[in-house]
Amino acid sequence: MKDKFHLIGIKGSGMSALAHILHDMGHEVQGSDLPERMFTQIGLEAKGMALYPFGQSKIEPDMKVIIGNAFKDDHEEVLQAKNAGAKTIRYHQFLGELIEGATSIAVSGTHGKTTTTGLLSHVLRLNHPTSFLIGDGTGKGVKDGKYFSFEACEYKRHFLAYHPDYAIITNIEHDHPDYFADLDDVLSAFDAFAAQTKKQVVACGDDPAVLALKDLSKVMTYGFGDGNRVVAKNILKNSKGTAFDVWIDAKFYHTFETPFFGDHMVLNSLAVIAVCFLEGMESSVVEKDLALFAGVKRRFAEKKYLHQVIIDDYAHHPTEIAVTLKAVRQKYPDKELVAVFQPHTFTRTKTFIDEFSESLNLADHVYLTDIFGSARETGGEVSIDSLIEKCRNGVLVTEENIGMLSKHTEGVLVFMGAGDIKKYEEAYYRQA
Repeated sequence: MKDKFHLIGIKGSGMSALAHILHDMGHEVQGSDLPERMFTQIGLEAKGMALYPFGQSKIEPDMKVIIGNAFKDDHEEVLQAKNAGAKTIRYHQFLGELIEGATSIAVSGTHGKTTTTGLLSHVLRLNHPTSFLIGDGTGKGVKDGKYFSFEACEYKRHFLAYHPDYAIITNIEHDHPDYFADLDDVLSAFDAFAAQTKKQVVACGDDPAVLALKDLSKVMTYGFGDGNRVVAKNILKNSKGTAFDVWIDAKFYHTFETPFFGDHMVLNSLAVIAVCFLEGMESSVVEKDLALFAGVKRRFAEKKYLHQVIIDDYAHHPTEIAVTLKAVRQKYPDKELVAVFQPHTFTRTKTFIDEFSESLNLADHVYLTDIFGSARETGGEVSIDSLIEKCRNGVLVTEENIGMLSKHTEGVLVFMGAGDIKKYEEAYYRQA
C-alpha cells in the first residue's frame, strides 16, 4: 500500500535516513526544514522528494506526518498538520513500529553508534535483503527484508520506543547533561532498553558501566579483556590498518585483517562480528565484507589538500575526540597533528571542560571555534575562552582568520564537531 508522508525536520540525520527508507519502500515522501542548505538534502533531492521551508509546506489530511524529535508540539508545522487533520507521530515512535516484521538490530551507546551501524548494515546487506537507518543521514528500505539495522539514541530515553531482536551497546557514559543528571541516570535508561531486547544484547565488556547493568544474563560481552565472550587478541597495528584474532567462548574463531585505525574500530568490528556469529554467518565472509567498508559520512572522512591531510569527524564528546586523535596518530605517526574543534552545546562544554582539554591536548596544536548551541540551547554559563585557557597552545579560530592553518604545511588537520564545523573547513579552502 502506497502512503503519503510528510517529515518535519527532514534534513536531520535520522529523519533524512527515514525519508530514504520510506521512499525506497514505494511511498510518497516530502518534508520541511530550515532553509539553510545541508549535506543530507542532496540525496533527498536526487530522489525527487519535495522540500519546503518551515511554514510553507503543503500538508494534506491524508498524509502521515512524522515529527522530528527536535521539534515541540507548538511548532508551526506540527500545528499545521493537526489543523489539517493529518495523523501525526513522533520519529522514534514511528521507527519503533517500522522495525517490526524483520530481524531488528538496534545499535546504541554513548559513542560509536553511527560507525557501528554503518559497518553492521554494510555486512548484512552484502549477504541478505537489509533495511538500514544510519545516523549520517543514510538509509535504505527493502520491502520484506530479512534484517533492519538502525541507530538507537538514548537522548530523552527515545530508544525505549524500540523492542529490537538484538541490541548493541558500544559503551555507556554520561552525556546529554541537559537531560541526564549523571551516569546513574544514563545507566537506568540502558537497563530499561536492555530489558526489552528480545533475543540478545551485545555489549562492550571492557566498559565498567556496561558491567554495571542489572541483568547481564542476556548480555554477550566483547572487548580486549579475557573475561569477555568475544575477545580480540594478538592485535597488530600499522599505517595500513589493524589485524587481530577473535576468540569466542574461549575458542579461536577467525583472524581478521581490516583497513581500520584505532582501538575503537576493533571494538566496533567485534560488535558486528558477534551479531553475525549469532546469526550463523561464515567468519571468512564477514572478514571479506569488513575489509570492503568505505566508512560513513563525517566519521574519519579524509582527503588530501595541498600537502596536508584533512579529516572531517563528528566527534563532539571528550571520549570521541581522544579515540579519533589516537587513530590519526596510528595512521600518520610522523605528521604534525592539528585539532580544529567546535564545542557542541554549552551544557556539554561546561560539564566536561576538563575532559575536553585533556583529549584535545593529544594533538600538537589546538584551534577552537566559538561554542555551537542547538535548537534547544542558545546560551550558557561558559565561554570558549574557558576551554582555550585549559588547552596547550589553544587558539581561537574564526571563519575570517582560519587561513592561519596553512602554516602547518604537511600536517593532518582534524576538523571535529557536531554543529556547523563544516563551514570552517570550507572557509579554510577559500583562504589557504
